[in-house]
Amino acid sequence: MIDIARLAGVSPMTVSRAFKADGTVSEAAQAAVMKAAEDLGYVFDSTASALRSQRSDFVAVTIPSINNANFADTVRGLSDGLRARGLQILLGYTDYDVQAEETLIAQLLRRRPEAMVVTGGTHTDRSRALLDKAAIPVIEIWDLPDRPIGHVVGFSNAAAMGTLVDHLVAQGRRRIAFIGGDAARDTRGTDRRRGFVAAMQRHGLDTTRLIDAGPPPISMAEGAAAMADLLARLPDTDAVVCVSDLSAFGALTECQRQGVDVPGRVAIAGFGDYEIAAICVPPLTTINPFPRRIGSDAASLILQALDGTLSQPATIHIAPELLTRASSSGA
Repeated sequence: MIDIARLAGVSPMTVSRAFKADGTVSEAAQAAVMKAAEDLGYVFDSTASALRSQRSDFVAVTIPSINNANFADTVRGLSDGLRARGLQILLGYTDYDVQAEETLIAQLLRRRPEAMVVTGGTHTDRSRALLDKAAIPVIEIWDLPDRPIGHVVGFSNAAAMGTLVDHLVAQGRRRIAFIGGDAARDTRGTDRRRGFVAAMQRHGLDTTRLIDAGPPPISMAEGAAAMADLLARLPDTDAVVCVSDLSAFGALTECQRQGVDVPGRVAIAGFGDYEIAAICVPPLTTINPFPRRIGSDAASLILQALDGTLSQPATIHIAPELLTRASSSGA
């Protein structure tokens, strides 16, 4: 910083204030400092600044997967909402493993984030204890946990899946199957499976057509393999609900490969409203969970909590939307 001050023709204190953008430095001095810093290749040491100010200026976020378009949209909404306040995101992914989440939470908390966002409402006891004692805003997203740790932005995955089943039953489908992943790892997928079973029971229909496609996240190829297995074992199935649009697209392509008419013989529905769901042939019936809105609402709660305007834990309910397309109705 002394080198920058010398090159910019200002005092080291002015350099410090210019980097903190505290409003006491003139525009000319600010520009001179930034130009000198750029010429010298200087990067401001935010760690040292955080020790003095007790602020890290980042929000820690855990997501199950970094290649899931829904979670990417959530992070984008979160990032956009925090950027105006100068807050950045430190992102980690858990690979759908609550033990990995526990390790990640402990590591992230050591860096003293301003707030913590975790995906889902199922955690280890130690994860809950760490978050409870963190003394920072905690937001659980993509779920409606029975025992919230702090704030919540989410929806009932079980109820959303029930909406899909109700739609298929209204279309005259009765022998409906579910394609999902390992119930022990994907808690939201487990909730969707639970919602499927509950809805089938409510309609008085068979609940045993459950196909395990492997560990999450379920890929297109795994969705196709699960559909092939389903057609071989239960060829009278007249509808399939998949845990995600990617697995549903795989199921659709397997039907096309085998010459199975969709939706004539088998209706197919997914979950997530991925881009591929709208452009495949036929387009997939699905659920839009509004992933970007989840992120932006979580950002809003964080800013309110940091401002001290939230006196009690808040829950924002997202209302997923059923999108009926040609894969289930022939429309």
